[in-house]
Amino acid sequence: MMIVNGIWGIVVGLAAIIRRDFFVVAPNYVYEFSTTGWGWIHLILGALLTAVAFALIFGQSWARWPVLVLVILQATSQFFFLPYYPWWSILIIALDVIIIWALLTYHPKPL
Repeated sequence: MMIVNGIWGIVVGLAAIIRRDFFVVAPNYVYEFSTTGWGWIHLILGALLTAVAFALIFGQSWARWPVLVLVILQATSQFFFLPYYPWWSILIIALDVIIIWALLTYHPKPL
């Protein structure tokens, strides 16, 4: 799920960078940011999350906490992205919460 979440972040980031008019912005919103800026944020977070998630899948125990931090950052960025693409942001925030729960409740048994 972490890899899929990271790839979705990359796709949304590329969509915001390449086609700026794809996302409709609500007027007079409290925190306004350019869609290109959001695109770069989502692209970088998605790429980092995907890379570190692969490290976690391949058994690197050090990757557990960086993935957790990246997922929390992504959930926060999706909260601020709500006025641009609300349903997508809510879906990704829900997925981030599930990933956070899974990372914090999994306790591998020592061999």
